[in-house]
Amino acid sequence: MTESLAVSDGAQIAFDVRGKESAPPLVLVHSLGCDHHMWDHQTGTLSQTHRVVALDIRGHGASDAPGGDYTLERLGRDVVDVADGLGIEAFDYCGLSIGGLIGLWLGLHTGGRLRSLTLCNTGAKISEAERWNERIEIASTAGMSALVDGVIERWFTADYVDAHPEEIERARAQLLVTDPGGYAGCCAAIRDADLREEVHAITTRTLIVAGTHDVATPVELSDFLHAQLTQSALTLLDAGHLSNVEQPDAFTAAITEFLS
Repeated sequence: MTESLAVSDGAQIAFDVRGKESAPPLVLVHSLGCDHHMWDHQTGTLSQTHRVVALDIRGHGASDAPGGDYTLERLGRDVVDVADGLGIEAFDYCGLSIGGLIGLWLGLHTGGRLRSLTLCNTGAKISEAERWNERIEIASTAGMSALVDGVIERWFTADYVDAHPEEIERARAQLLVTDPGGYAGCCAAIRDADLREEVHAITTRTLIVAGTHDVATPVELSDFLHAQLTQSALTLLDAGHLSNVEQPDAFTAAITEFLS
């Protein structure tokens, strides 16, 4: 069941909790344009060994969507505030795309709270400002329906799109119900984030997951992180950007082995 709590700026952040309260906490944070249901292929397995807290980042899902640009720090503080509200001190963290970027911020600023980091299909800097400004403009003026086809092309390989129409329709539906202002606010957070000069300072044990066909966050971005993070391992999956959806079994196996 989805719950929510107010974070330090008053916004309500929604989340879903599964697993025993006594189990080690694992926080999951989804990609831009998704919500916590992005992890539905993983939560059943992961909740057998962990207390899984799957968030909706602000501007997405059942969370509030305040107006204006968001910052990576604010998105990171939301995660910490939710953990505090649930009485969680130390936790494992797994994030994909913007969720991975948030994980890097947590590793740099709240490393003492992290038992481990899993960074999926992400980078210390993702794409160029012009791309994010274009998406902000489209979302703000034409809405999510004007973005959905291009995003789906960047999320999945063509073979997967052809073979799994039901998953593609589900992904489209998630995008279409995303608040345009919230989407734009998160685009601004990604646009303004550049951690390339800082990530070497992260000392948390880290798993990096990359999709070999990911055009949104190419493998080179994961290679860079792997080279910078001394306590990291790199796993490559035959997938596009949403690797946990396109290769659910391999993804779940990789993170389960890492967490164990």
